[in-house]
Amino acid sequence: MRRVKRMFMALLASYIITGIFLLILALVLYKVSPPEGVIKIGIVFSYIFSPFIGGILVGKAEESRRFLWGAFLGALYFCIIFAVSIILSQSLFDRAGMVATVLAMCTLGGTLGGMIS
Repeated sequence: MRRVKRMFMALLASYIITGIFLLILALVLYKVSPPEGVIKIGIVFSYIFSPFIGGILVGKAEESRRFLWGAFLGALYFCIIFAVSIILSQSLFDRAGMVATVLAMCTLGGTLGGMIS
């Protein structure tokens, strides 16, 4: 039960970081109107950085196999984003390659966070 609570808290922290980062990105978009590439880079950074921080948090809480716990957190982070996006857009396989790429980014971000912790 403690592991579930630790995982939930690290996942919550990841989503809080995502929310803050996306708010900052929206403010920059509103004030400056940067090129589309800058916004895409910001979103990719969010997909990697948020699970990275969650991986650090969950890795510090676990004694062994920290990188696996980080990878699990990153995959769980992706699954929730994927489920929400299916519910909101209701189009499942428009870009299957993009789905795999985002899964890889989230999982690798969490794994790196777990390794660093």
